[in-house]
Amino acid sequence: MSKHSLIEKRQQIEKLRNGISRSSTQANLLGQSIVSSWQRSENAAIPKERVAAPLIELNHSSTPLQHALNYCSDELTHIAEQSHMAVAVGDVGSTIIWSAAHGQMRREAENVHFVQGGQWREELVGTNALALTLKTEQSSCVFSNEHYMHSVQNWVCYAAPIIDPYSKHVLGVVDLSTVWDKHNSLGLLAAERCAAIIQTALLEHQRQQLYLRAFAVPQVLFNGKVLVVTPRQIEILTILALCPQGLTLDSLHQALYGERKVSMGTLKAEMSQLRELLGGLLGSRPYRLLADVEADFLQAESALDRGATEAALKLCSGVFLAKTESPFLSAWRDCLESRLSDAIFRANETDVLLKHMARCPEAIDAIERLIELMPKEHPVHQNLLKYKEH
Repeated sequence: MSKHSLIEKRQQIEKLRNGISRSSTQANLLGQSIVSSWQRSENAAIPKERVAAPLIELNHSSTPLQHALNYCSDELTHIAEQSHMAVAVGDVGSTIIWSAAHGQMRREAENVHFVQGGQWREELVGTNALALTLKTEQSSCVFSNEHYMHSVQNWVCYAAPIIDPYSKHVLGVVDLSTVWDKHNSLGLLAAERCAAIIQTALLEHQRQQLYLRAFAVPQVLFNGKVLVVTPRQIEILTILALCPQGLTLDSLHQALYGERKVSMGTLKAEMSQLRELLGGLLGSRPYRLLADVEADFLQAESALDRGATEAALKLCSGVFLAKTESPFLSAWRDCLESRLSDAIFRANETDVLLKHMARCPEAIDAIERLIELMPKEHPVHQNLLKYKEH
């Protein structure tokens, strides 16, 4: 686009920003996702004087995304340098875990904390491409004064979601940013190319990894292949994933069977079969997993630890090991569900809760919270009351 066209685009956006209402015509001109983001930003009570994202110190946890960046950070840094842009990778909570920038954009990025540790959640800094992509799970461009925070209205940002090759969950987001008058229609393609680079690195890392799914339909993947295991073996692997320090045979037996009359020999036989399936990556004395382990329940727990309620709810797509009789796993499930319920009752975004209710219709806590948040005259409020009564 020409400089003149970009100036006209900025002027048009400014008129729409200052509009009293957000009509359907305006939504079509801007894109409904931007209009919805503006409305959420206005409701978030973000301090007017805020010019930079809140900055936190990251604990360097071994997440799949961190491992993938070990493989591909040099390539992403090269892209930043060649394009004179800022490149950032954010986790599911919109916190930047890695960044690189060149020239003018490096200084600008540092000024607004578009760097490692910068928190770019919508409720903290308003409309931005990184948060918008995580919200919609689609690539997005936020141009100039479409940004909520004035200090980044000189930018144009392109972002793409990073998808886990196995679980298909969104693990994070990659964002490419430059100054607004360098806006290019190929920017989104470039962001998607960066996401593909990271996803290839994820695949490479996960070929050496044990991945456990415990919500909805339990499953075990090892070195990129589905393992044929029994429900009991899935329970054992889940217990060991939750106890990375390892367990003695007695402790594992208690965690798995409780007071049920099952012999130690039965458990030893299960462990021998698992060791064979995992190619020896199962230690003993104590029993522990020697492979890199990732799991949907560990990701959900991590999301709750970071306050990323929406990400946690997306991961909890069903009941955690619904048929387990393990006292340890039953207690852990109760704890997780309690934490989820607490997060739901502190949530303020109705769209997040409605999506969770669509995935989990039995989520009575989400229904009760929606009844609290929805205006009484809203049609959905009445439907929710009827649904709760049934």
